[in-house]
Amino acid sequence: MALVQYSDSESELEQEAPPRKINKLDQDTPSRSSPNTLPPLPAAFHDLYASSIRVSVRDDPSLHGGRKRVIPHVEGNWPTHIYLEWYPSKDELEILRDIIIRAEKILQGEESKIHSLLHSDLGAQLPLHVSLSRPVVLRTEQRQPFLDTFQRTLQTSDISPFDIQIGSLDWVSNSEKTRWFYVLRVKRPSQDHLNQLLRISNVSLGIFGQPPLYESTANPSELDTKKPKDYTEYFHVSVAWSLQEPSVRDRDKLESIALQRLATLKIYFDSVKAKIGNHVSSIPLARSSSH
Repeated sequence: MALVQYSDSESELEQEAPPRKINKLDQDTPSRSSPNTLPPLPAAFHDLYASSIRVSVRDDPSLHGGRKRVIPHVEGNWPTHIYLEWYPSKDELEILRDIIIRAEKILQGEESKIHSLLHSDLGAQLPLHVSLSRPVVLRTEQRQPFLDTFQRTLQTSDISPFDIQIGSLDWVSNSEKTRWFYVLRVKRPSQDHLNQLLRISNVSLGIFGQPPLYESTANPSELDTKKPKDYTEYFHVSVAWSLQEPSVRDRDKLESIALQRLATLKIYFDSVKAKIGNHVSSIPLARSSSH
């Protein structure tokens, strides 16, 4: 297991703090702190434990709710995904749970059962995300060159942290049509950063022979295109999934779920995640004076 790396400032604080003396008063007086007042975990903690334990190298749908592996496990291949990560707050989780509960009432029956993406089977909160790439595969020798290329291009792009808002609810399938996802469609950010990040991801992966997401080609010249295509209608956050495609009637009902509180969600992103195998790199966006 890798060691957690703390910033220099955190290390200095730990070194400078004198050891606390424990006296009888301390032992007899209940602590004022509680689990509710604990500071949040460092962002890097989630990256360190971003993947689940592999329990089988073959495709065994019984191990994960009937899902089938999209990318077969092959020695020397590294599943890769570029995305924006969102850990909803307690209030945001309440809104999302309400959406899923309403969807469960519409879709009835074991085959059309909805599986929430908000928590693991053990109850741990799971991160949600906006994809900036397909699930692709890099060879061992391509991992570091790709990461260097992507990080260099991203950090010279001057894309600053930004917010996105939810536009609507929808129901989409993966490319293999083996799973259907209940998703939150997002609105176009004022600075169009989603489209900019998509182009950087597509071009960087295209250099290594990987297919683009949404676009038909990934040409480096697209970074300088004056009128790039707008793919905002495709960006989304998946909150639940099902093995069964909903009927047209159920689809209409699901999309018509109207929650006023949904419009209050504002998701803030200040970094891009690059997951290669089980390793997650968090690449910060350029800082802005507004945050």
